[in-house]
Amino acid sequence: MSLPDPQPDRTAVVTGASGGIGAEIARELARRGHGVTLVARSAGRLEAVAAELRELGVRVEVFAADLVDRSARAGLLGAVEARGLVPHVLVNNAGFSTLGPVADADPDAELSMLELDVVAVADLCVRFVPGMVARGAGAVLNVASTAAFQPLPGQAGYGAGKAFVLSYTQSLAAELKGRGVSVTCLCPGPVETGFGERAGFTTGEAKKALPEPMWVSAPDVARAAVDGLSRGRLVVVPGTVNKVAAALSQVTPRTLLLPVLARNHPGLR
Repeated sequence: MSLPDPQPDRTAVVTGASGGIGAEIARELARRGHGVTLVARSAGRLEAVAAELRELGVRVEVFAADLVDRSARAGLLGAVEARGLVPHVLVNNAGFSTLGPVADADPDAELSMLELDVVAVADLCVRFVPGMVARGAGAVLNVASTAAFQPLPGQAGYGAGKAFVLSYTQSLAAELKGRGVSVTCLCPGPVETGFGERAGFTTGEAKKALPEPMWVSAPDVARAAVDGLSRGRLVVVPGTVNKVAAALSQVTPRTLLLPVLARNHPGLR
């Protein structure tokens, strides 16, 4: 099943679209002729991205919303449809990570992370997918991480959350096979987007822990994601080194893997 063709009354809803991978996915979709609906907390940053994308000749909508808030998520589908648009693509990209050991964690920050990284993904799929199934056409792209393939001491909640996203997406794809809806999970490795700075560590610290060949640019990640969605691929891991690392991490005994991960993580130094 491929990505549905763009139409004037169709839109691709992209969360976390004010920057980083989300903005790049929106750009990639717009370059391919898809109208896009940009969702994130910052209205100003969204408007800047929207102005750029409108130059490509596509319709662009902006919804400033904090998707940690369940009521904000609940109103998103209706708000899109109220503008006469059919959401034929859903990109669940919004997310963030905390950093450090669980023993030192801030409970509010941890729960907010899980609300956005885990609950929001399921919530929006439950709301948007039924319409796609009824129409017999649609596509869902859920953004996880290579962290989904193994535990991640130093970012325990984040790693577990992304493992949920991967498993949930694979199950959803099996449920929707033959029903006209394409489902893909994007699992990028390290990307320079400012994500790490929000988590609490610098790009320099991350590059000391993660070899240079693992790093893939945000535009390349977005291109791989939309290509994968168009081709009906179940899981997309951008970058050859990341593909190999993800495969190895799944078969390496945890008794060997966990000490290495804990020793090298900047959040545990």
